[in-house]
Amino acid sequence: MDEQKETLRVGSAVRRRRRQLELTLAVVAERSGLSVPFLSQVENERARPSSRSLQRVADALRTTDVELLAAADPACTVDLTRAEQGDAESPSPSSPDARIRNLVRGHHQLHAIEFTGDHDEGREFQHRNDELMYVVGGAVEVEAEGRAYRLGRGDSLYLTGGVRHRWRATVPDSQVLVVAVGDHIDAVDDSRR
Repeated sequence: MDEQKETLRVGSAVRRRRRQLELTLAVVAERSGLSVPFLSQVENERARPSSRSLQRVADALRTTDVELLAAADPACTVDLTRAEQGDAESPSPSSPDARIRNLVRGHHQLHAIEFTGDHDEGREFQHRNDELMYVVGGAVEVEAEGRAYRLGRGDSLYLTGGVRHRWRATVPDSQVLVVAVGDHIDAVDDSRR
């Protein structure tokens, strides 16, 4: 991966480090001598810092440019997951008739899982970030915020981060695709900060 592409995605590493130190953009701007709008653009991947600017940001965050680049998200990757891959399916520990298949491997911004078969209806979930459930086949019932939602083939349900929910298959061998923003991503509204 060339340095230019890696630098394009360094914004996520800058944001994580800044938030880890509980610093505002204004404080980092003051320490680095760079403007708040520029730093915001860097964090949101809309601007690419020069190596000198990146070093100034790293100094302000008490780290190095090398460490920020190492923590950067990959700029552009393509990863194909074939249905027949050996590590793709595993039995669910709570329901031996159910299978869980991770559709995205590694540490990425999106997390996608395919569930086939029964599902442990007693288990409650609460994810930090938003999630989309899509019924590929069969039918499921989802309980969220005191309401029950019945979903059939082709139906989807969007849950914002923090919503407690549980679900169960109502038809044998139901197949559900769950796509969510990874829990390691801080996908909160910056206006709340």
